[in-house]
Amino acid sequence: MATRIYNSELLYLVDGTPLYITPLKIKYLRQFMVAFEIVRKSQGDQDTIENLVECARIAMQQYMPEIKTVEDLEDNFDLPTIYKLIDIAAGIKVDKDSEQSVKEQAVESGSSWDTLDLAKLESELFLLGIWKDYNQLEESLSMPELIATLESKRESRYDEQKFLAAMQGVDLDKASNKSTGNAWEEMKARVYSGGKAANSKDVLALQGANAQKAGFGIGMGLSYERID
Repeated sequence: MATRIYNSELLYLVDGTPLYITPLKIKYLRQFMVAFEIVRKSQGDQDTIENLVECARIAMQQYMPEIKTVEDLEDNFDLPTIYKLIDIAAGIKVDKDSEQSVKEQAVESGSSWDTLDLAKLESELFLLGIWKDYNQLEESLSMPELIATLESKRESRYDEQKFLAAMQGVDLDKASNKSTGNAWEEMKARVYSGGKAANSKDVLALQGANAQKAGFGIGMGLSYERID
């Protein structure tokens, strides 16, 4: 089975028009996350829903730019579809049938960039020489794509170093203690789990590309439930 870098889904407008949704490119995710900070300060479910709808409106810049206002969005999508949209777009999960409040669900599933040095990650990737500037990079890549590309780049570089070290009689895996994990793995775990995973061995890290590599994951045969 071919692996996937990220989840995607075909959603439908109220008139039946199909719309293919993938994770937001970093350019739009930045704007989304700024708006999402207002969700954290929402007062009550109605206020939270209104702020989540604004987040969805921002996401439409990528998916359907002709939808420019909240009114346009509400004319074209019902609320369950909006919830599904922000889930795929940014990992914000809200279940209308949950006993938890909308705010609790959104905030607990929403990620934060507070502990992620995005500028450093982008700078490393920019050295590939593919993009003319950082704006083009952010227009081209979503966070799952950025992480997957960086991982491939680092693994390729490590394999090259490992080969050169072996020529000198050095076991680089053993010397670097690679098998025990590192800061890179911990960072990926936080990204894939929306900031929830404590470390790379946490079950919450087994989502998206991580789940595919492991052969299972949340949404792929393994589930979990919150116990208060």
